[in-house]
Amino acid sequence: MPETTYRILMNGVTGRMGYRQHLVRSILAIRDDGGVVLPGGDRIQVEPVLIGRNEEKLARLAKEHGIAEWTTDLTQALADPTAPIYFDAQVTSERKDAILAAIAAGKHVFTEKPTAESVPDGQELVDAAEAAGIIHGVVHDKLYLPGLAKLKRLIDSGFFGRILSVRGEFGYWVFEGDYLPAQRPSWNYRAEDGGGMVLDMFCHWNYVLENLFGRVEAVTAKAVTHIPERWDEQGRPYSATADDAAYAIFELEGDVIAQVNSSWAVRVERKELVEFQVDGTHGSAVAGLFDCRVQPRVRTPMPVWNPDLPTTEDFRSQWDAVPDNTDFANGFRAQWEQFLADVHAGRPHRFDFSAGVRGLQLVDAGYASSREGRRIELGAREVTA
Repeated sequence: MPETTYRILMNGVTGRMGYRQHLVRSILAIRDDGGVVLPGGDRIQVEPVLIGRNEEKLARLAKEHGIAEWTTDLTQALADPTAPIYFDAQVTSERKDAILAAIAAGKHVFTEKPTAESVPDGQELVDAAEAAGIIHGVVHDKLYLPGLAKLKRLIDSGFFGRILSVRGEFGYWVFEGDYLPAQRPSWNYRAEDGGGMVLDMFCHWNYVLENLFGRVEAVTAKAVTHIPERWDEQGRPYSATADDAAYAIFELEGDVIAQVNSSWAVRVERKELVEFQVDGTHGSAVAGLFDCRVQPRVRTPMPVWNPDLPTTEDFRSQWDAVPDNTDFANGFRAQWEQFLADVHAGRPHRFDFSAGVRGLQLVDAGYASSREGRRIELGAREVTA
């Protein structure tokens, strides 16, 4: 069968997400499994080229994983005509200029979100990509999670009847860095470096909501900084200038109400780090990263409120698990395979830079709502190409 090898310039893979999810669990997994076999029989193989600022880390990763090339010179890497794809997992503040340079060099671009720090900057990327005629995509990993994939199956089957509401809980306790080392990079908690819960997670919630339930039409949000001081990777205290939690009500088309709490200052008392409960006229479901449980109308119990007696019902036992019925690949890898197939076919990627702008528009609306203490309508949110 015909095989094509794509050399991929991977920028920012010394960071947590870039390394674990995109390099190791996606690109290297594809390479080590012999590539991606397309429906027509063609095979795509991948060859990563590591880009970053720390020579020692890059050299170590390259040696550890059998990668032939690495460089700290982005300009030189982009000048290589044999590497047609550029990937960006840098800190948000560094992303726009690097992507614009990649577009100018004629590279197809796949990037982590948010695509930029503002809507105008995100739109600049859309305009540049469309003018250059390149294939462009934004990470939408949560749509590929087994739990949300099962939830999508339920929605498509009509299980819920009319969907009424969505309640999401996301987050965990990120240690401040003094008592125990923080499990997230310190830049996440500095607004000047592109950190912030709203900027990070509202981009996720926008694509989850619009692809599963409907477009977000209005938002009421409160962004807060619960932990005002943290300690960085060198053990030095710093002021946390970015929001570390956000509490939001999203009004969706079709009169669906979504409430989503996002926090890095919450201790987990649920089955998974993120869970969404969807309630409809004919049934309900609770979906996390992997599991999805349902309670149809015919199995819904009839609780009675009685504060004088302890509750004896085990409510969680009254839900049924949705079976896997298929093998679910790592969500990042699954989207990488789709993006590579789109590049190979020369067709647009479904989740493109315009989807990234829509996420940034929700970020702006969320911050405006929190700052002004009011509900913000998003309107049609048209993105021009």
